[in-house]
Amino acid sequence: MNKAPELASSAAPSLIPGRSAGWRAALARSIYCVCGWLLTPIIILYLLWRARRQPEYLQHWAERWGMAIPRQDTFPLIWLHAVSVGETRAAQPLLQRLFESYPTHRFLLTHMTPTGRATSHKLFAAFLAQTLTDDQGQTVPRLTISYLPYDFLFAVRRFFKTWRPDVLLLMETELWPNLIHTAAARGCKTALINARLSEKSLRKLRRFHSLAQAGIGKLDVLAAQTYPDAARLQSIVPRDIAVTGNLKFDIWPTRQQQEAGQQLRQQIAPLTQGSEKPRSVLLLASTREGEEALLLTAYAEYIHQGWLVIVVPRHPQRFEAVAQWLKMHGLVYQRRSEGQVIGPDCQVLLGDTMGEMFAYYEACDVAFIGGSLLPLGGQNLIEACAVGRPVLVGPHTFNFAEATAQAIEAGAALRVPDAEAVFLKMQHLEMDPALRETMSKAALAFSQRHRGATQRTLDVLTPLLAQAAQPQTLAAPSPVDSEAPGL
Repeated sequence: MNKAPELASSAAPSLIPGRSAGWRAALARSIYCVCGWLLTPIIILYLLWRARRQPEYLQHWAERWGMAIPRQDTFPLIWLHAVSVGETRAAQPLLQRLFESYPTHRFLLTHMTPTGRATSHKLFAAFLAQTLTDDQGQTVPRLTISYLPYDFLFAVRRFFKTWRPDVLLLMETELWPNLIHTAAARGCKTALINARLSEKSLRKLRRFHSLAQAGIGKLDVLAAQTYPDAARLQSIVPRDIAVTGNLKFDIWPTRQQQEAGQQLRQQIAPLTQGSEKPRSVLLLASTREGEEALLLTAYAEYIHQGWLVIVVPRHPQRFEAVAQWLKMHGLVYQRRSEGQVIGPDCQVLLGDTMGEMFAYYEACDVAFIGGSLLPLGGQNLIEACAVGRPVLVGPHTFNFAEATAQAIEAGAALRVPDAEAVFLKMQHLEMDPALRETMSKAALAFSQRHRGATQRTLDVLTPLLAQAAQPQTLAAPSPVDSEAPGL
């Protein structure tokens, strides 16, 4: 689907904040800043606590407070913020096109999590190796990866002063009040792209209506994934919103990823030596805390089926905890990171590697999408459909409501009520190869039908990006920089 982006027009007139609305927004942001300061000790303790499982949280602390050496070049700079792994992967086709379309621009890619940062280094290694040379012979990297500073006004201002971005692209749900306010004050054009907002998130946002209204109102471009997402955003601020589709539909496995999945499948030994019948493989993808115990307990009733279950926890810091659970409950398991042949006695393969999700989908027969068994909102089922695998989802998919509903309607996915039903449905699909084939074809067709979000997003962004077409001038500090330090 490569049609032009459509516009979800607001029935209400465009919001022009009056004196009263502006005063409320300023007061709300001041309260927000004070609360941020009060929470600073908790933020530091949180980083230290997360570092117990993930030592990477102890690295690059200066970046989290906006500290870096100011750049001296004058190349136009496009800044894209993707909070973690999912958003980073979704940004991949868009960033590829931006690199091709703007060969004389620098790019800044920011994250909030170490896993998002690690994903960027892996996905964009080729871009990281590229450089630009200015008229004075100074060579600078085209792409820099950093953490986003915490949303303290002093840290955000310092970050803007260091990097001097021309355009800021925020992925999906990243509405940081001080970030957006500072961008507007400095004349940096700002867009929220691939935006999504569930009913649950909308209810939370309404508790901070003035703050949310001011932030969304200051965005130069707002591009939502779906019409329901656009409508929910418009309920906060009446404004026109482009509907461009979901960028994740434009992510397809590379040849190397397909080959890695095929090699993994070949490493799975049949149950009987010399047998040509392969084992059936069920993938539990992107599982969240609490789900593995429910699913693997239910699996105990079906172990006699001889299936291999691949468990891939959503967060890598939980790999070891899941391994300990498997050991404690007597399940025979192997780790993917060991790279060994998966023996016929192996009941569970722990997917403890990063960046191999497509390989896991390629290697399985049926995929269950985690985060949906418990009320956590679900995870992205699009990659499983792109590989043509029948998909199972649990009852809780509110973070990906429309994509899930469309996949079920297309016959690419089935909803199950609980953990036991996952394995009951797996048994049904194993016994009905015709149904598996039908669902596989439906999944591929569903993915193909929804492609094109990258081009539609670029169409919406082109006028905005045009302002970053000229080299910068190193001018005197702006009035924003000259203000007294803010909260």
